[in-house]
Amino acid sequence: MVKYNEDSLDNVFSALGDPTRRAIMAQLSSGDLSVSKIAAPYEMFLPAVSKHLNVFEDAGLIRRLKQGRVISCKLTPEPLQNASAWLDDYKAFWEGQLDSLSDYLDTLKKIGACDGQIS
Repeated sequence: MVKYNEDSLDNVFSALGDPTRRAIMAQLSSGDLSVSKIAAPYEMFLPAVSKHLNVFEDAGLIRRLKQGRVISCKLTPEPLQNASAWLDDYKAFWEGQLDSLSDYLDTLKKIGACDGQIS
């Protein structure tokens, strides 16, 4: 298994652990947005939205861009790609485990030790 930066993974999964942040990420997936546009759908003040954005920034999931007085946010995909690769490693492991279980159950059926039903 590939070695991953644990702190980076912790930060990404922590950032994604909050439903408001997942909704913000969905907003940003369609393109760069100003902080005020990100905040518009939520019943919270801009400093609260800014705290959510700080969590994303700490995890490396967004970059803030300033043009004049407007601050926009842009998704940066690399940390998500690393988290996805980490999950893929474990997906392969668990799929292998399920394949082994299926093979074992097939063997039991062949020798008549199992009637095909799992209780």
